[in-house]
Amino acid sequence: MGFFDSEVVQDEAKRLFEDYQSLTVLGSDYGKFDREGKKMFIDQMEALMERYKIFMKRFELSEDFMAQMTVQQLKTQLNQFGVTPQQMFDQMEVTLERMKAEIN
Repeated sequence: MGFFDSEVVQDEAKRLFEDYQSLTVLGSDYGKFDREGKKMFIDQMEALMERYKIFMKRFELSEDFMAQMTVQQLKTQLNQFGVTPQQMFDQMEVTLERMKAEIN
């Protein structure tokens, strides 16, 4: 069975995408949130990023050809912006830490 044939992989990919979309829509009103709302939003973003890191690590560790191609495509796309996947995650963490500092 291929990496993408797994129901677990398909389910997590779908949930990650849906959760990301929901948080993106919600985040457009971030400036209107009270302090507790901002904390909740940041917590949800941190949890999503952690899930995404784990999901990507599964791709990286898989020997499946399509999983490896997906990793390479992501690296190529990010390279066009001059960043690696790790730098992308690091920047997200910096952004979330900055957001936390602003509400404390």
